[in-house]
Amino acid sequence: MVIDLQKCVGCDSCTVACKAENRTPPGISYNVVLEDEQGTFPNVRRVNVPRPCMQCDEPPCVAVCPVNATYKADDGTVVIDADRCIGCRYCITACPYGARSFDFGETYSDEMQGYDDVQSPEWGVDRGARGSYKPPVGTVRKCTFCVHRLAHGEEPACCETCIGDARYFGDLNDPNSKVSKLVADPRAYRLKEELGTKPRVYYLR
Repeated sequence: MVIDLQKCVGCDSCTVACKAENRTPPGISYNVVLEDEQGTFPNVRRVNVPRPCMQCDEPPCVAVCPVNATYKADDGTVVIDADRCIGCRYCITACPYGARSFDFGETYSDEMQGYDDVQSPEWGVDRGARGSYKPPVGTVRKCTFCVHRLAHGEEPACCETCIGDARYFGDLNDPNSKVSKLVADPRAYRLKEELGTKPRVYYLR
């Protein structure tokens, strides 16, 4: 994924689209937009920095999981097996991007009729109604680039709904793809690249 920060207007439509697509409970947002203030007074400006999971090539969250519930899938995304996750939260501590959240079982049922009746088909599994101690309740959750959408040839929900057209998604291994060309742009950089995590989300300054 490539995100052009000059096009991001900070509308949070990516956050809303992600919550609607993945039906995440209160306190869990896979896709947030951070605000960064750059420069020194009086020459300052605010930059919106969307932060999904970085889908690292060297993910520290995978290394610390004691039950191998977090792993790198064949398509390059980092996913969590909710049925295997024991909720120890080591991966939350290990992630330098703050991209993971714990599902405490909170609900929007008071605000939204029928919210608990259906779970999103996250990771290709339709889990039915939410309940105590039933995955993903009691486990760690994160962005997976909407793998259930990718399986049908669709873009992640955040890319599809970005009103500023600031997000690009594609195959970095294809030199002719739009994302490969954007990554070669001198404006391209990655967050906390010095940590050696090799994040797969690039930003354009």
